[in-house]
Amino acid sequence: MNQLHSQISNYLTYCQYQKMLNDKTLKAYRIDLSQFENSFVDEPEPLSKDCICKYIQRLHVKYKPKSVKRKIACIRAFINYLYFDEQITSNPISKIHLDFREPLVLPKALPLSTIQKLLRAAYQSAKQQQTQCQYYVSLRNIAVLELLFATGLRVSELCSIRPSEIDLKNGFVKVQGKGSRERIIFISNPDTLTALRTYQKAYSQKISESGWFFVNRLGGRLSEQSVRGMIKSDAELAKITQRVTPHMLRHSFATLMLEDDVDIRYIQSILGHSSITTTQIYTHVSLSKQKNIMRKKHPRNRITL
Repeated sequence: MNQLHSQISNYLTYCQYQKMLNDKTLKAYRIDLSQFENSFVDEPEPLSKDCICKYIQRLHVKYKPKSVKRKIACIRAFINYLYFDEQITSNPISKIHLDFREPLVLPKALPLSTIQKLLRAAYQSAKQQQTQCQYYVSLRNIAVLELLFATGLRVSELCSIRPSEIDLKNGFVKVQGKGSRERIIFISNPDTLTALRTYQKAYSQKISESGWFFVNRLGGRLSEQSVRGMIKSDAELAKITQRVTPHMLRHSFATLMLEDDVDIRYIQSILGHSSITTTQIYTHVSLSKQKNIMRKKHPRNRITL
């Protein structure tokens, strides 16, 4: 058991310093591999094919398919590392059939009218604040909402923006995405740029001191959870009954762009998807666009009897 623990520890060090994985990914790997290790406390050969098969069966009982898929991917990467590093003489996971269907879960997107209500509520809230502190918080919340919808950023990407990575003069933000993939997204809407510049001016000192573009009231990095809470509050102010999350703004951005005939490969690039397969889920979402096309463009409309 001590050997497996040591192997996992070495692998996580390799992921951190050689693969340069981000903290969030490392945390997930650490949790997944710790669960894997703890399930074999009394097992003399935890890396045998039989043990791994039994563990995967337990995962299917306990977790949803998406979580199972992620955990298996982590274990596979770990065992492949051990094999290629010659710490084990055979690769047991390569002999296990792991093809299972993950149910297609369509992303939830907001209609444009709902996003308009959300933004209006945030701007209205700023006008009604009684103190400078409250007003500045409202300015930050507006900037967060505007940037999320303007770019389709993941909330983790937004909270990780450094001051040097956003250029409001030329209108673009440099994003460090999943797998340390860097991409540039342009910001062209005048209202969005105005909101970001107003926020930047109000928070200039805190931004400079903290090293983060979006900061909390204590001058530290704005957390993902704070953004979720802020959006929830703005949705309540706007009297939006459905649950609204930062990721729904990302989905809405992609869906509305697709419905406006933007090429899916451009959307893939903006969202930072490594595979077009991930982006293609949005083709299932745009049912209203499909209905409109069928109504207006179908060739049967040109046939008269």
